[in-house]
Amino acid sequence: MESVRPGGGLPASGPGSGSGSASGSGSFPSLFPPGLHGIYGECRRLYPDQPNPLQVTAILKYWLGGPDPLDYVSMYRNLGNPALNVPEHWHYVSFGLSDLYGDNRVHEFTGTEGPSGFGFELTFRLKRETGESAPPTWPAELMQGLARYVFQSENTFCSGDHVSWHSPLDNSESRIQHMLLTEDPQMQPVQTPFGVVTFLQIVGVCTEELHAAQQWNGQGILELLRTVPVAGGPWLITDMRRGETIFEIDPHLQERVDKGIETDGSNLSGVSAKCAWDDLSRPPEDDEDSRSICIGTQPRRLSGKDTEQIRETLRRGLEINSKPVLPPINAQRQNGLNLDRAPSRKDSLESESSAAIIPHELIRTRQLESVHLKFNQESGALIPLCLRGRLLHGRHFTYKSITGDTAITFVSTGVEGAFATEEHPYAAHGPWLQILLTEEFVERMLEDLEDLNSPEEFKLPKEYSWPEKKLKVSILPDAVFDNPLH
Repeated sequence: MESVRPGGGLPASGPGSGSGSASGSGSFPSLFPPGLHGIYGECRRLYPDQPNPLQVTAILKYWLGGPDPLDYVSMYRNLGNPALNVPEHWHYVSFGLSDLYGDNRVHEFTGTEGPSGFGFELTFRLKRETGESAPPTWPAELMQGLARYVFQSENTFCSGDHVSWHSPLDNSESRIQHMLLTEDPQMQPVQTPFGVVTFLQIVGVCTEELHAAQQWNGQGILELLRTVPVAGGPWLITDMRRGETIFEIDPHLQERVDKGIETDGSNLSGVSAKCAWDDLSRPPEDDEDSRSICIGTQPRRLSGKDTEQIRETLRRGLEINSKPVLPPINAQRQNGLNLDRAPSRKDSLESESSAAIIPHELIRTRQLESVHLKFNQESGALIPLCLRGRLLHGRHFTYKSITGDTAITFVSTGVEGAFATEEHPYAAHGPWLQILLTEEFVERMLEDLEDLNSPEEFKLPKEYSWPEKKLKVSILPDAVFDNPLH
């Protein structure tokens, strides 16, 4: 349950309560949390004339058992920049993904050098409608939903990431049904006593734009959106009334995307999905079978280190890698983040590229002779992207189950750190399966899977098989994954 009030979420004696400047809040250090003070100071820098913005406030704070991780969402009126063709809009800023308090009530304090909490706060810019005197509050709930995902999954966001939402962001009939994330164009990183906080802006996009980001990369689509004023413009402002995609507004933009895909491949290295796999090499009743999932039985759980590596693969999924590697298993973790995580995902990934995956915790890596992969229709539609956009460019792609601990990683022959090899192309580490595909086999699979590019034209279930490779792929209804005994 949330309430809306003018600056009401901030402590009464904090800088939001008077007309003084943010610097004057130093006289209330015990009442105004230092982490919150740092973010508020950046807001005051941008909006010195709005010391008491409207706020959506979590009535029962997350650290007291409430459902909403964000303590506050402040809402500012931004006049835009007519010289840059930036329209007037509402600017939303979250408080809670970073460490506001420094006393371990939400985030464990790990020092001032690294990220504060998850290291970022969310922002959102919504075009102000004519005659609109107060900001809509639905973006606050949208931000709470994204924050809940971060807290529950411990996966963080980075610029260029995408979020498949599959519903109008404001629950209307709008075509804006998904999101990309980018650096906020005005808010600067803040150094707080509990670490550094950056600001990631949510950008609403159409389904066609999301698919383009998946097929190519999020940063490329963000750059295209910046060139189209009605689709975002330089500050990437979301207009929920936008009725056309950027490709309908300017058909030449599709050519730029197609060329980018051909040249760069896809930067998407993993998705959360409805998926499963079976080891067809041995009978199901074999007690030693550690296949990822068997319909009607309980799958074995991923170890913490395996989960970390897959999480890193998904978290860094939109990175352009000059040297394709699977992120290594690191021993130290804190709040789901690597303690040695660098500010740049590319630097972090490349700096760790020499580390190898080592079997651990008495879970042996098994070589499999024959496997059966199972995906729902949405996940199966991404297989051509996985093959053409990732493997043919010497990269890897991971499906991580949203209904269990199953994980399936496709790797090309150029990927380091994989436990699947050309000699043993199917290998499992507990419920994590890796499949190594040669370029020749990938080209053949793309031909055989051509109809996945038009999933609306075939009926489920759909099966593909390559007997000489001992590989089978099935596209199944969602019910198979939602109800294991179905």
